Order: sequence, then C-alpha cells, then structure tokens
Amino acid sequence: MNAPTKKLQGSRAWFEMIGTLLCEAIARDGPDPDLDWTLVERYSDGATLEDGLVQGIRIDIRGGKAGYRVGVRPDERGDATIEVMSATARALNLLHTADPGFGRAREAALGAGSLRIEGDLTPLAAALVRTHDQIVDRTI
Repeated sequence: MNAPTKKLQGSRAWFEMIGTLLCEAIARDGPDPDLDWTLVERYSDGATLEDGLVQGIRIDIRGGKAGYRVGVRPDERGDATIEVMSATARALNLLHTADPGFGRAREAALGAGSLRIEGDLTPLAAALVRTHDQIVDRTI
C-alpha cells in the first residue's frame, strides 16, 4: 500500500485534505438528515488569504450532507468554533491519538488558551477522532 501524500500544514491543499477527510467520515456516519450545523476552525495567528479570509476551515452540515470551505472570516462563528494558534495546531498535528503526549498537549493548550473551543462539537466528534491520525499521517 502506498503512503498517503503529505501536505504542508496550513496550506490550502492541507485544509482541502482535511475538509475532504472530514466530509467522507461524516458521510460514512450517516448524519441526521435534518441536521444543520457549522464548525469554524481558524488559526488565531493565521495568515490572511484572498478575500480577507484567514487560515482555517468551515465545515457545514446541511440536511445531513457535509461540505467545506477553506478560509474563514476573522470574526466568523459556527455552532462550534475552534480558535488555535498555528504552533499549537502544528504540535497537535504531529501526534497520533494513541501517543500519551497528545492528550497532555491538548489539555495544556486548552489551559494556556492557545486552543479555545466554543460550542458543542458532538455532531462532528466521531469524525474528528476518526480522521485525526489520518491527518497526522498526511502532514508535513
């Protein structure tokens, strides 16, 4: 089996890879067909992209179908919003979920405020857990 193609963290291609993996995982889960829900994740210190968007991703589930957009507005909110410093995202995206350091790093980031989560991640929680290690394996 060929190793997955690796993408540079924070690049458009990397965010597209994340969006694709998450949307595929959501489709496999068969979300509630009546679910309308949005996740916004942004780098709090991220670079500005075209059209005034910043590094990040928006995941929309509408009528149980998922889609994504690379780049988010600096003030954009979702039903759940994650703001993370790029160095924190980098540290977490190098650790598999089975690595004992992953949980410690996540908790330390939450405690330090370099990772902030607002809202309820439940509609996407299983997909986030299932795709994390795939993202790690595809990140340079």
